[in-house]
Amino acid sequence: MSTLFDVSPQAPAATTAAGPRPLVIGIDSSLTSLGIATPDSADALRWKHDDKGHARIEWLRTEVLDRTKAADLVVIEGPSYGSKMLPGQHETAGLWWILTHGLWQRSIPYAVASPHNRTIYATGSAFPAQDHPKEKRARIAKGMVNSFVVEQLGIWCEGSGKFDASDAATLAAMGMDWLGYPLLDLPQQQRRALDGVQWPTETVAVAR
Repeated sequence: MSTLFDVSPQAPAATTAAGPRPLVIGIDSSLTSLGIATPDSADALRWKHDDKGHARIEWLRTEVLDRTKAADLVVIEGPSYGSKMLPGQHETAGLWWILTHGLWQRSIPYAVASPHNRTIYATGSAFPAQDHPKEKRARIAKGMVNSFVVEQLGIWCEGSGKFDASDAATLAAMGMDWLGYPLLDLPQQQRRALDGVQWPTETVAVAR
């Protein structure tokens, strides 16, 4: 079983690229719009009720663990440690640990990718919107990741949760690439993102 403390960015990738395609799930953990994706589709889970405490966390936990129960590998976005402490971050961190603990309990290997890893894989740069006004950079970068998913991966991500869904789809693509089943033939400038991911140290079964 893997935890955040026994994964390593130096863990070798699986070399198997034959046989049934593995199921990799990407997760962009969020309380308000949680992105979750397979290599073929993406969704954003949005709580539509007034109760934003335990009921919301339990719904998200149930949804995520149900959708990942057959996964060979889950790639979840880790925290952005450079961000300022904002309202809700304490609860957001709690949700992240609840989700990864659930994966650990079920012996589902998971990898942790930073927001920069995800952006590099989609665009080739951790800061692809540096030439734009500072207040617009984050949104523009999100749009660039979304364009990568829609135009290159061919996964439809629209609506209010499109950026979260496309983030998750990028994470799923990264996991497929690491397992030896790349969805695209990407340049090394983008694939270098895989080197910074905390991959599970145990052997990942690529077919169940």
